[in-house]
Amino acid sequence: MAAPVALIQGSSRGLGLEFCRHILRNRASAAVLATCRDPEGAAELRGLEAQHPGRLTVLRLDVSREEDIRGAALRVKESFGRLDLIVNSSAMLHPSGRGETSLRDVSAEGIISTLTTNTVGPLVMAKYFAPLLQKGGGGFGQQPVEKPKQHSGLIVNITAKVGSIGDNGLGGWYSYRMSKAALNMATRNLSIELGRGRPKVVCVSLHPGTVSTDLSRPYHKNVPTDKLFSTEHSVNCLMSLIDALNMEKTGKAYNWDGAELPW
Repeated sequence: MAAPVALIQGSSRGLGLEFCRHILRNRASAAVLATCRDPEGAAELRGLEAQHPGRLTVLRLDVSREEDIRGAALRVKESFGRLDLIVNSSAMLHPSGRGETSLRDVSAEGIISTLTTNTVGPLVMAKYFAPLLQKGGGGFGQQPVEKPKQHSGLIVNITAKVGSIGDNGLGGWYSYRMSKAALNMATRNLSIELGRGRPKVVCVSLHPGTVSTDLSRPYHKNVPTDKLFSTEHSVNCLMSLIDALNMEKTGKAYNWDGAELPW
């Protein structure tokens, strides 16, 4: 089997950067493509690239710009010709950095901006990168024993439990909740379209838990210590789930501990 190729969208910090570290550390032969809006300003990512010459490639990509996504897909096609895994990691809570607590905090601009990054971006990523995932070698996920290969690639959208309509009992955070609920619908739609025929692509939404990142930092004081995860712990859990994915699990949302989340 050819060496697996993974693309992590939103890799300059937080979960995205840790996904790059994890795969480079634990998949000796894997190639990692790391995207971010400003590669020159991503010091940690550039440092990681220097530590793994030839294995980590940094690509400029602003997920809110379709032309950036199209161009990155063309580069990946020319350099690798295929993909085995995409993780859509970048997200914003709200342009202000804080979720809306009531209707008076809601603005059209804030909602549109949040939806563009959290929902539209991952869907457009799928549009341009799905053909490369359909050419993947199935290097991530779980293939059946002594049976034809079930899937060629995986799309993993990082969601949030607050995007679950069935789990919402508190309200608030209009933009973020709506963007993640819509992302879950996109995941479901993608799983149906990309699950038809062969080759198939597995599509799931994964909730990483409450992780100590810039996005969640304003709310750390409200989170019990044992419920606030490091990026390393969260990604370890999520990669265990990714390694166990197959076509039976496509089109669903899962918690970091493997429990299926209600839509």
